[in-house]
Amino acid sequence: MIEASSIKTAVSRPMRDVFAYRAILAAAGLALGLGLAACATVDEDKVDATPPDVIYNQGLAEMKNGKPTEAIKKFEDLDRLHPYSELSRKAILLQAYSNFQKGDYTSCIQAAKRFATIYPQSPEAPYALYLIAESYFKQMPDISRDQEMTQKAFEAYSELLTKYPDSKFSSDARQKQEATRDQLAGKEMDVGRFYLQKREYLAAINRFRVVLAKYQTTRHVEEALARLVECYYALGVVPEAQTAAAVLGHNFPDSKWYKDSYTLLQTGGYTPQEDQGSWISKAFRGIKII
Repeated sequence: MIEASSIKTAVSRPMRDVFAYRAILAAAGLALGLGLAACATVDEDKVDATPPDVIYNQGLAEMKNGKPTEAIKKFEDLDRLHPYSELSRKAILLQAYSNFQKGDYTSCIQAAKRFATIYPQSPEAPYALYLIAESYFKQMPDISRDQEMTQKAFEAYSELLTKYPDSKFSSDARQKQEATRDQLAGKEMDVGRFYLQKREYLAAINRFRVVLAKYQTTRHVEEALARLVECYYALGVVPEAQTAAAVLGHNFPDSKWYKDSYTLLQTGGYTPQEDQGSWISKAFRGIKII
């Protein structure tokens, strides 16, 4: 079973390459308009007179020196003290990135969501959504635990690809979205195997059915079909067992799972035979399995 850690190693790339994305340092300024209620109230007589560009450059210097916490403070000050300056928009996004850099994914998500909400038409909006997805991805647990973060990562990558399919982050997002899909399918398989061991066949079938319905492009689909053969055969529902084996053999003729399923059916004198009216057959009709 693949774990989140191995997935990340396989598909992640250094975030410094992402940070090279020039747009986050070259955005045109817009009035914040929204989200100011959460900012601290500052007495006008005590407002820091430091120009916004000075605070901004101080923040960049802290980032360059490897001090994300200090950088975040500078960008927060800029956002708070000069909310209508040209640099305030950049400050929000750089808060998100700096929090990502220090591993504070919750704060990164909050800042990136705020940016994406206020500036959905900004050239940097795809980067904000990418940071959100990456933050969830970094928190994916191993397969034995609850997959809430994996689901959120999948949804965040989906949002990015739906809204900005041609962004410079699309290729990496698609690759990691498939990794999250595989992880979610793996969780369903893990639970299905648990029920199968306990001979709770109907509960197991429900889990394997999810894999066929939602995760057909993952590597888990072969085993899911084979497990359905086991479950249905154990229940005495032979036509469904035969159908699962036939679909498995048609799509994965060289699979060890197909060989095991074929052998199991032969013990009862049966062979794989597809029922076109079966939900299994319908689930695969017209679907190209990779």
